[in-house]
Order: sequence, then structure tokens, then C-alpha cells
Amino acid sequence: MKLAVYGKGGIGKSTTSCNISVALAKRGKKVLQIGCDPKHDSTFTLTGFLIPTIIDTLQEKDYHYEDVWPEDVIYKGYGGVDCVEAGGPPAGAGCGGYVVGETVKLLKELNAFDEYDVILFDVLGDVVCGGFAAPLNYADYCLIVTDNGFDALFAANRIAASVREKARTHPLRLAGLIGNRTAKRDLIEKYIEAVPMPVLEVLPLIEDIRVSRVKGKTLFEMAESDPSLNYVCDYYLSIADQILSRPEGVVPNDAPDRELFSLLSDFYLNPSKPQPTIVEEELDLMIV
Repeated sequence: MKLAVYGKGGIGKSTTSCNISVALAKRGKKVLQIGCDPKHDSTFTLTGFLIPTIIDTLQEKDYHYEDVWPEDVIYKGYGGVDCVEAGGPPAGAGCGGYVVGETVKLLKELNAFDEYDVILFDVLGDVVCGGFAAPLNYADYCLIVTDNGFDALFAANRIAASVREKARTHPLRLAGLIGNRTAKRDLIEKYIEAVPMPVLEVLPLIEDIRVSRVKGKTLFEMAESDPSLNYVCDYYLSIADQILSRPEGVVPNDAPDRELFSLLSDFYLNPSKPQPTIVEEELDLMIV
């Protein structure tokens, strides 16, 4: 099974991806997480350090694939999750999609794809070009990380559009949304009314999720010394269980940009007013 995780930049994709990877490993699956971001920090909370990238390793070997060994590019992370960082071109030059393609090509040369039950692509930002949409060419499911905010849901809609486009030629489905560190889900609910799709989980505003990124540890590793965090791990285990059940998923019909802008803006500008309580009825009830 191949998963591609997308979402607005800074929404917590990598933190979410790492915890899902560990949750899948806890369910007995052999997992490979591939970071598809030039800053190569997707797997940081799994390994505790920035591992060398595939593109750097290939450059050192002058792109002689036969000289690259699995241990040159695959690093063991927490919970037995194997980790790869694709890396990326220099800023302002090159194409991220090319790097993803080279990464897949090398891993196939190493027969790595055949050794795992689950391969998870953690992809930077929302889809703004065909290059960074490349992991959708290999994925069975896309997962979108969002919060209850305008920008994140606008990005989610763009990603949904990419899933729809790729599903024309690939057996790809959207597994659903994951709300990360959000106190409410009212705007999420408003969005999925317009663009129907499953919501896998909505994680509350838990500060330890943000702190885990700074510490370079997954929530599962932190829970080993702080059992009070076990309830947070249950959210990720729930997501893993839903994915492993191989849901039908959806091919979303994304909303046009202007319509979505109006929908989400109207939610803020014209909030629905609660119905006024009738004091007389309450007094009558008290008298009775």
C-alpha cells in the first residue's frame, strides 16, 4: 500500500506522517517513509537527525545507480520505520518532481518497494505544480492534513483537485482529511458539506504535538516516559486502522476557487446566530 500525505505548508504534515508510520508499524506492518521536501526534515522525529538525502548520495556517486547500496540511503527510525529523504534541487533551480522520480527509480533499482507493506510519501506543501504531484502517480490513497482555518482548507481543495485529476489515469482515491491541532471543526464541516469526503480524525489542540517536533521524537516515543500521552497515540492508531481496512475512498469534486472563497468567507462574515431562549417557557417549567 502506498500513501501520499499532503497539506498546507506548516500544518504538521511531517509530524502527522511520522506518527502514522509508527502507528502502522505498531500494527505489525513494515513501513518506509519517504520525505519529498528539499529541506529534508520529514523523518526528523523518527530518526532524531537530518539524514542524508538520495539526491546528495546520487551526486556523490556521479549518478551511478549501481554504486548505491540500500544502507547508503535507507535509515532505521523509531519503531522500526525505515526512512528515506529525497532531498531537492537548489533553491530557485530544478524541479522537485524530478527528484521524486529519481528517488522512486533508485528505490526500484534496490528492490526496496517490494520489501515493505506500506510506503508513505510525505510531500511538501500543497500541490502547486505537476512535479510535487508526482507521488500521486504511485499512491493508492491520498491523505490531506488540515486545520479548521481558511488557508489550510483552501489548500486542501487544491489537493483534492489534484487527486481528481490523477484519478483519471491512476487507481488513486482520497482516503480523507486529518484535522491537526484544532480546537473546533465547524469550518471543516462546512467544507465537507460542499466537497464530500471522509474525515479520518480531528486531533485536539494538543501542545505536545508541536513540542514533539522540536524534541525530534514521535508521540509514541514520548509516551514511553509519559504515559499520559497514550491517548494522543490512539488518534494515530485509529487513522492507521482505517487505512489498513482499505477504505473505498473518494474521487473528490473540488469546489471552484471563487465559490470556495465565498463559502469560507461567508462563514466568518455571516455566522449563524443561536436561537434565543424563551424565558417564559423556562419559568413555566420551573413553576410546574
